[in-house]
Amino acid sequence: MRNYSVSEVMDSFGVNKFTWRVFFLLGMAMVFDGYDYMIVSYTMPQISAEWALSKVQTGSLSSWSLFGLIIGGALAGIISDKIGRRKTLTYSIAAYSLLTIPIFFAPSFGFFALFRVLAGIGLGACIPVVTTIFSESTPTKRRALFITFGMAWMIVGWVLAGLVATAIVPIFGWRLCYLIGGVPFLYSVFLYFKMHESAYWLANKGRKEEAVKILQYIETVATGKYTDRDPNLLITPPKSKVVGPKALFSKDYRSITAGIWITYFCGCFIVYGINAWLPSLMLEKGLKLSSAYGLAIAQNAAAIIANCSTGFVAEIIGRRKNLIGSYFIAAGAICIVAFVGSNFVAILAANIFMGFAINYAITAVQPLMAEGYPTEFRNTGVSWCQAFGRLGGASAPIVAGMVIGMGLGYSMSFLFYIIPAFIGALAAFLFVKRETKGKSLDQLAEEKAGIAG
Repeated sequence: MRNYSVSEVMDSFGVNKFTWRVFFLLGMAMVFDGYDYMIVSYTMPQISAEWALSKVQTGSLSSWSLFGLIIGGALAGIISDKIGRRKTLTYSIAAYSLLTIPIFFAPSFGFFALFRVLAGIGLGACIPVVTTIFSESTPTKRRALFITFGMAWMIVGWVLAGLVATAIVPIFGWRLCYLIGGVPFLYSVFLYFKMHESAYWLANKGRKEEAVKILQYIETVATGKYTDRDPNLLITPPKSKVVGPKALFSKDYRSITAGIWITYFCGCFIVYGINAWLPSLMLEKGLKLSSAYGLAIAQNAAAIIANCSTGFVAEIIGRRKNLIGSYFIAAGAICIVAFVGSNFVAILAANIFMGFAINYAITAVQPLMAEGYPTEFRNTGVSWCQAFGRLGGASAPIVAGMVIGMGLGYSMSFLFYIIPAFIGALAAFLFVKRETKGKSLDQLAEEKAGIAG
C-alpha cells in the first residue's frame, strides 16, 4: 500500500451522496441564520415607530447583531480549530436561537440591542464554520461552487424572513417574528447527532484512525462499500510554525489576509447597508408596505441566483478575475438603482439586478477565505476575515442613517455605496496574487510550506 492524503481520497469520490447530504444539512443551518439576521430589516419600521427612534437609532437596529457577529466570529475560528467544526457549529446555532426568543418580550430599545448582540455572537460563530466545513467536505474541482452555492442558503433565509414578516407583521405585529426565531434550537440538536467531524481537522490533529473512519463512512455513502486503509499511511502537509490569529499576519499570509479582509469588509458594507434600509427607503419613495417588502424579497431572490452562479464562474475563469470584476459590476448596478425612475417595473428590475450584483461580489470572496489558509488555522482565517467584514456590515446601516438624515435625497442614499465597491476591486487587484483554482487543500498547504521553506 502507498501513502495517501485526505484530499486524494475525497477527490477520488467526486461529487456524491455525502457531498449533497452535507450541502443540505449545512444549508438548513444557513437558512435559519439568514432568517435571524434579516428579520430585523423587515420589522425595523414597526420597531422604530413603537419606540419613536431617530434615523441613527433605527439604522442601528440592524447593526447590533453584527457587533455580536464580530465577537462570535473572532472566537469561533480559534475554538473550531481547537475543538472541531461539528461542536462549534451545533453550539453556535443553539446559542443564537435561544437568545433570539427574549426579544419577543423586549420592553425597550436597550433590551433589544443587548439581546441582538448576544444572539449575534452565535450567528457570527455559525457562518465561518459552515464555509470551512464546505471547503473540507467537497472535491477540489467543485469546491468553489459548493462554498458559494452553500451561501445561497442564507439568502433563502432572508427571503423566508420577508415572507414571514409579510404574513405576520400586519396581523400579529413584529414580536412574533422573533419568537419564531427560536425554532433553530431544535435543529441544532438534530444536527449534533447527524453531522460528522471533518477528516481534514482530525488528520491535522493527529487523530488519524478517526480520520480514516470518516473517510470510510464517506466512501460507504458514496459507493456502497469502503476500502481498508492504514491510518499510518495517511499523510498531512507540514504544519505551519505559527498558528492562530498571529499567523494571519505572518509574512506568508499577510497579503491574502489584506485582500480578503478589505474586499469582504466592502462587500458587507454594501450588502448589509442596502438590505437594512431598502424597505424604509422604498416606503419613503411612496411605495406601499407590501410593495416595499416585495422589492426586498425580489432582491434577495436574485441574490440566491448570484450565490449559485459565482462559484460556476470562479471554477472557469479563476477566483481572482471573478472577484475583481464582480465589484465593478456591483458599482454599475448601484448607479442604476440610484437613478431609476418612479415606474414600479423599472424599480423592480433595477433592484433585482442590484441584488444579484452586490451579492455576487461578496460571495466571490468566500472560496478564497478557506483556500488561503492551511487546516491548522483555516477556520481562524475564515472567521477573522468574516468578523472584520462584519465591521463594515455593522457600520453601514448607521452611516447610511447619517447620510439619509442629511436630506441629500434618494439618489445619494445609494450612490455613496460606489466608494466601497471601487475599494473592494482595488484591494482584490493589489493583494490577491495567488490563484487557487483547481488545487486541493493539501496541495495548497504543501505549496505554501514549500515557499516558506
